[in-house]
Amino acid sequence: MSFADRDVQCVSCGVMFVFSSGEQEFYREKGFVNEPKHCRLCKAKRDSATNGKRLRRVETPVTCAACGSHTTVPFKPTQKRPVLCATCFKHKVESSQSVAAAGIAAA
Repeated sequence: MSFADRDVQCVSCGVMFVFSSGEQEFYREKGFVNEPKHCRLCKAKRDSATNGKRLRRVETPVTCAACGSHTTVPFKPTQKRPVLCATCFKHKVESSQSVAAAGIAAA
């Protein structure tokens, strides 16, 4: 597959930057599906602001809807859906997979 240099607009500063054919090939080899959104200068600013570390996830304290235990989840619940602790969530996923497997076996 042949790639050609493309101009992309930075979402932070609005400057146009080149997404080179070599970078596109690198993205494809790594399995990246999205093109870069930030120019090199804005990316460097973001990296220096976080000292090269990833931003911490938000840990929100919640009460599990299934067992009532107090736990934290790595997101901020915004919908009116029940939130489960890790153990109850794992049990729910395992039980739904076993039900699905039984349905396939019966067919």
